[in-house]
Amino acid sequence: MKVLTPQDLTDLLYGAAILGTGGGGELDEGLALIHEALDQGKTFRLVSIDDVPDSALLCTPYLLGAISEPTPEEAAQYSRLPRAARPAILSAYDRFQAYLGEEFYGTLACEMGGTNTAVAFYAAAMNDHVIIDADPAGRAVPEITHSTYFLNDLPAAPIVMANSFGECFIAEQVIDDQRAEAVVRALAIVSRNDIAAIDHALPAHQLRNAVIKGTMSTALRLGQAWRSALEAGTCPATAVAKAQGGRIVFSGIIGDSSWQTTGGFTLGEMHIGGRDAYANRTMRIRLKNENMVAWLDGDVLATIPELICLFDRSTGKPVTNPHYHRGQDVTVVVLPAPEAFTTPRGLATFGPAYAGIDGPFVPYIRD
Repeated sequence: MKVLTPQDLTDLLYGAAILGTGGGGELDEGLALIHEALDQGKTFRLVSIDDVPDSALLCTPYLLGAISEPTPEEAAQYSRLPRAARPAILSAYDRFQAYLGEEFYGTLACEMGGTNTAVAFYAAAMNDHVIIDADPAGRAVPEITHSTYFLNDLPAAPIVMANSFGECFIAEQVIDDQRAEAVVRALAIVSRNDIAAIDHALPAHQLRNAVIKGTMSTALRLGQAWRSALEAGTCPATAVAKAQGGRIVFSGIIGDSSWQTTGGFTLGEMHIGGRDAYANRTMRIRLKNENMVAWLDGDVLATIPELICLFDRSTGKPVTNPHYHRGQDVTVVVLPAPEAFTTPRGLATFGPAYAGIDGPFVPYIRD
């Protein structure tokens, strides 16, 4: 067991935001949750899943939705609803334990990202539970089905959800993760594109070999490498690429860019004009919450499940979607894909075809 210090937590969330490839939620929101728990004297304990008792009950808390402003009609509907005083994720956590009649032992993050990694940490710390050093994605992903839970046929249900209006929902007998995605996404849309959910409440022995182990430690190491480079005045993007076995693939200035919320997802595209070694070259990046595909001079350079990560050159910070803008100076790094998603079933679930690319997965990062 490792008790995470405030610096550890900050480094880990920066690492998670990098592995979020633009998605996984806002880093500032995640840091705010962590500081709230620390201010209340809570402790963050990171534990290997191999050290968890077989029968210990674990769960996966997360937030699901997209960034958008409601239409005037939606705003009028929402304005009449009450606002809950308690954070939705804690309400869902309490309700789930009451529903099961059993206390959770700890939490797993659903993915890597500035908010969703922090949400799992926050729910555990606020309940004096542990955080498991693993997750089912190794990166941020758009849908519930993009996980090693799905690849290992683990049931998502029952699922407990809560929103900022104080409403709570329990979904039982959901046939699989594909249906779970549809159900939770639909409830997120009618919850102002923001819902807290908890699923995959299972004993440790069922989860132990169905997750990617050590991902929180990886995020911590990556965040430390990023911070050390920033403090030394060297390039953080270079440090991240070196630490994670990736490569810088482009640098330039963002030109035309756009995004919109459709079906509960943030969809968008950005065009980057090259500078320095990449002068007179162009990169285009398509996103669906996360960065999905990068084209260099019109040819596919990298696709999911590899990680396409952007860094603001002036601050060194990872760029989260859709907060890119015209004139922003960025460096693009590609990191290797989590191994679980490079299998035939992994690629069928979260590979080039999902991103709209007709062709096989050709990894940019190779051994």
